[in-house]
Amino acid sequence: MGEVGLRRSVAAAAALVLVVEAVGLVLLHIFLGMVVDEQQMSMAGLEPRSMSLSAVIAGALVGCYLLLCAVVFASTAIRDRAPVGILRILLISAAVVHGLLGAVSVGLVGWLAFVFMMVVLGLIVWSLLSYSVEERAAEGTSQPSTDNSPPPSGGPHPEPSAP
Repeated sequence: MGEVGLRRSVAAAAALVLVVEAVGLVLLHIFLGMVVDEQQMSMAGLEPRSMSLSAVIAGALVGCYLLLCAVVFASTAIRDRAPVGILRILLISAAVVHGLLGAVSVGLVGWLAFVFMMVVLGLIVWSLLSYSVEERAAEGTSQPSTDNSPPPSGGPHPEPSAP
């Protein structure tokens, strides 16, 4: 498998893992909402129904965010083109979120959750690095530049004098 096949496979794997994570988080938030609703306890004057609904809405928003990231990775794998602009920023934010959640989950949930978060973080970062923006910009030019000198910046530059 060449470099192109590997990076497409990693992007597809990242998309698949993000879909599974999105479904899992939505189901977890629905379960948490049901638990809060069954407890019939208010917290700081909030009704249990509003807390339950808030948990479900939060789960839906997180699920949509992860599904959007998965769609970006799937289109990246299918088209074999780097995401640019806001889509790249979206994927970078997903990497940051997974890094932070991994750091928090090791203390609150355990090492298995930490390992899962780090695997997802690794897939996201690997995909982002394997599809570099410079590579996409180079596709627009037909011949690579062999001149390693910096481009001229407008005015004459005096040569340094020898002592």
